[in-house]
Amino acid sequence: MVAAVLLVLHTGAGAADPAYFTEPLGAGLQKVSAAISAREYRLDAARNIYAAYASRIFKGRLPPLIHAVVVVETTVDGFGQARDVRLVRGPSHAPDVSVAVMEMIRRVALPAPSRLGSGLKFTEIWLVHKDGRFQLDALTEGQD
Repeated sequence: MVAAVLLVLHTGAGAADPAYFTEPLGAGLQKVSAAISAREYRLDAARNIYAAYASRIFKGRLPPLIHAVVVVETTVDGFGQARDVRLVRGPSHAPDVSVAVMEMIRRVALPAPSRLGSGLKFTEIWLVHKDGRFQLDALTEGQD
């Protein structure tokens, strides 16, 4: 049902791009984070997202103007399950991108925060190109 909603909402470039509807690679693989702070966990989570959505990562420096910036706060439990995914800021011109990003977070297997316990919150900034590929601020290669 979410995929159908995304298809209807996405009216920008790449609207029919099936990448918005793909499952993450290795969705069932569970890793454990050795992070001792929310900042370190954010990097581990970003690496997991990059591994899961490898075909969706924008390689290299982003162009000066990107399609959307989405800021999301995620709360994970002790097993790495996203228990709350909250939009902090999303693009008003492309609300479908916010929906897609939040759904991607819900579908990915995040690392279990073994040292930080349940209820860990972290914020990530998603930099989304018009073709649907993205970089996360934690691992960005910058902009031209």
